[in-house]
Parts: sequence; C-alpha cells; structure tokens
Amino acid sequence: MGVLEGKKILLGITAGIAAYKTASLVRLFIKAGAQVQVIMTPVSKDFITPLTLSTLSKKEVISSFTNEEDENATWNNHVELGLWADFMLIAPATANTLSKMASGTSDNVLLAIYLSAKCPVYFAPAMDLDMYKHPATKTSLETLQSYGNIMIPAESGELASGLVGEGRMAEPENIVSFLEKDLLSQLPLRNKKILITAGPTYEAIDPVRFIGNHSSGKMGFELAKEAAKLGAEVILVTGPTHLNLENSSVKIIRVTTASEMYTAVHTHFPNQDVVIAAAAVSDYKPKEVVDQKIKKKDSSLNIELVPTQDILGSLGKIKKHQKLIGFALETNNEVENAKSKLERKNLDFIVLNSLQDKGAGFKKDTNRISIISEDEIKKFELKSKSEVAQDILKEVIYLFHE
Repeated sequence: MGVLEGKKILLGITAGIAAYKTASLVRLFIKAGAQVQVIMTPVSKDFITPLTLSTLSKKEVISSFTNEEDENATWNNHVELGLWADFMLIAPATANTLSKMASGTSDNVLLAIYLSAKCPVYFAPAMDLDMYKHPATKTSLETLQSYGNIMIPAESGELASGLVGEGRMAEPENIVSFLEKDLLSQLPLRNKKILITAGPTYEAIDPVRFIGNHSSGKMGFELAKEAAKLGAEVILVTGPTHLNLENSSVKIIRVTTASEMYTAVHTHFPNQDVVIAAAAVSDYKPKEVVDQKIKKKDSSLNIELVPTQDILGSLGKIKKHQKLIGFALETNNEVENAKSKLERKNLDFIVLNSLQDKGAGFKKDTNRISIISEDEIKKFELKSKSEVAQDILKEVIYLFHE
C-alpha cells in the first residue's frame, strides 16, 4: 500500500514506439493498488494491442467514442471519464498529441477526455531528438505547463532513430516514482508523525482468563490507513486484534495490556505531532494475577480490581506541541461526559460515539460520531468507519491551520 493505492488513473496512450512500455506501466499501477482505465488513440494500436492492456488493467480499453463492433453499445462518455479519475497520465505523449493538447484540438476520444478532465494531468513526452528540440515542441510543452499540466521530463538515451540524446520517454519505474513523489508533496499530513492507539487491552486474571472488552480495533486501523494516505508517518499501537495493515508508512506495535500500551505510547510520544487515542483501554485490572488456572467452585469468586494507568490523561499533562485527540464511548449523558473528559485530559478535541446509536459501537463496520472541541460540537450521520476516519482527520488538519 502506498500513495497510489485506490487511485483511479486514466492512462492515455498515443502513437509512439514507447507505447510498448505502457504494459509495464499498467502492471506497476495495478501492483500499487490503483485502478487503471486505458485510453488509446486509434493509431497507437499499431504499437501495442488493446488486448494486452485490457488483460493487464482488467478493464476494456477505450479507443473510440463508440464500440464499432456493437451498434447497440452505449457511447464512451468522455465527460464521465474525465470526472471519474483522480489523475490522468498521457504516456507516451507524442509531438502530434502535445500540439493538439496545447491548441485544444479534439479529434479523438483521448483528446476529448483530456479537455474534459477535472483532475490533474501528467504527460510524459516521447519523440526523436530533433523533434524534442524543435521550437514548436518547446512551445507546446511550455503552453501545457502554463495550463497547470505536469510534465514528466523525457530522458536521454538511444532513440528509435538510432540517435542518442534527449527525447526518450521516462522509464515506467521512473514515471511511477515521479507520480508518487508529486502526489506525496500535495498531501496535507506530509511530514507529520501520528501515533494512533487501537483495539482492546486484556488484563490477565490467570493463565487462561482475562478482563477485556469487545473492541475490534477497526476504527483505529481505519484511522491509520487514512492518515497514511494523507501523507503521515504513522505508529499504530494496537491491542489484541485479528486485523493487519500492510503499509510502509505505518509501523504496527502490538501489545496486550494497558501497561504495555502505556509504555509503547510514552516511548514514542515526544517525537509525535498528533496522538489519536482510539483504543478501548481497560480501566481496571486484577490486583493479583494467579499463576495457575482458577478452578470452578460452587461458591462465588471475588476478584479485587485496581485502576490501570491513565494513558490519555498522562499525555495531556506532558504534551507540548502535540495535538491530542481522545474518544468517548458513552451510554448516557453522552455530551456532558465527553466534555468533562475533554477538559480533564487536556484534549484538542474528543470523538463521541454512543452505544445507543444503531450501527455504532464495537465490532461494527459503521459509526456515528460527534466531534467536540472547547467551543463547538459537530455532529455527523452514520457512516462507514473509513469515512468516519476521514472526517476525524479533516479536523486534525484544521488544527494545524488555526
């Protein structure tokens, strides 16, 4: 998982010999977790087959406004395609296509989609040395960049003509690297370090029994996933859960008890910009843990409980530059209790959710929250936990722009 995961990409292919490299480019995008819709100019099909690209992208390649083999087929709506994408990449971008893009010519479906696109547009020039140096080409490149299009510079090397020089399309790996770096530079949490806690904690009674709760960790994991997408470097401290997350921007630290979570969080806290405490930490633990399994008896069993360490409260006492966000899962007097916790633990805001709300709470894929700060309450509708994570992180971003 990385910055390209989940991205919707329009890949425009024009009629240059470098079109053969787009098979590798599509594979790299798919491997990165992106969706790819390939758009070809009619002549580009002489250089690489639509069958190859549709097989790799798992989507039918578009090269005309209609399916010429099916007179009853609906047309390929260039406006909808332009709105669908997170970004468009034209690679290779030949001198001919660059000139048409710069002048607003629309004589094929690729150009129509380009002119309709509301998303960022990248282009990777590819042509022979003299064509690349021609004043007309330079004018096209300058014009397109003045429109806000982003050029992926051509590389130097041996060209199809046998000449050696600048004009060769950037290699697929270099194109992907360029896109990743450019997309990362635009992310609102780039260079931010965020620590998130997730899941329950388990407090042992004996070797086989424990005190815990029903938290699945889903909310914390979704927060970690979304924070990484927004460019953050994430440490996820999680209690026992079956969940996993493969992302180079997320370091997972697995713990079991409240004491272990306390230690892990405090170890990393000084270097963090944000801490989001989404874990359902046990408030109490047995005063003594029995070494052997407790045998069942007819008489009742009394276990003396003592408070666990207050992770969030302890962070509130020592925070300096950090933004501190807590959660409050309530069953009654929700807002009053959440506001009290907000003040007592010195939080920047608190996320309130209630077990009284249908579809919210432990083990659910949805949640309904209110975000409470010192002077404002924002209420949200029932949403997926992924969408809830996005709402929470928007509020985190606002904290850095106040």
